[in-house]
Amino acid sequence: MYPQIKICGLTRVDEAIKCAELGADAIGLVFFPKSPRFVTDSKARKICEALPRSVQKVGVFVDEPFEVIMEKVNFCGLTSVQLHGKEPSSLNENLLKEGLLVIKSLFSGKKPCITEAANYPATAFLVECGKGKLPGGNAMAWNYAQVSEFGKSYPMILAGGLDTDNVGKAIDEGCPDAVDVSSGVEKSRGRKDIEKVKYFINAVNTSGSDPKIAGRQFRKIF
Repeated sequence: MYPQIKICGLTRVDEAIKCAELGADAIGLVFFPKSPRFVTDSKARKICEALPRSVQKVGVFVDEPFEVIMEKVNFCGLTSVQLHGKEPSSLNENLLKEGLLVIKSLFSGKKPCITEAANYPATAFLVECGKGKLPGGNAMAWNYAQVSEFGKSYPMILAGGLDTDNVGKAIDEGCPDAVDVSSGVEKSRGRKDIEKVKYFINAVNTSGSDPKIAGRQFRKIF
């Protein structure tokens, strides 16, 4: 009836637990050292251990080799990997063979772009515009309608600049199977505002009552 929800950039156990209790389908943990939401292996492990089995524990990596990713997967208890750089498609294949859910990030404004999706074996694709200094969405809203056709062919997670005010419209325009939010539900970098998380999840869950969205078939990703 409505897209699934990934809350990304968690750095605290209590906040991750609360996000899960409110209905998040997946929790994202960022292992990119330059990110303001970078989480250490030990903290990531504590977060993963505290979450219910029903919630996907997604490790976000940028251009890391297979060995490094698998070391963190095994130590932290990750169940999914998000590749957010210019990794070779062979990395996707190797991670899928490990039984992991693999998300490949593609961009509308830079490489790897959405037209290259067929080159990457993946469980799903996370799509954003790709502007800004950091590999992620950099809190920039964009023209989500650009990827509505892409979502008809591939399982898609929509990201970049989403918040409680625009997520309903973004779902209508972009037609994603899931949405990903980080800075849009924060009170400071790396710290989630639980009230904003609550309102965001409610906005997504009530989007199914919108006549423009009602009746759509959303793929289950997480």
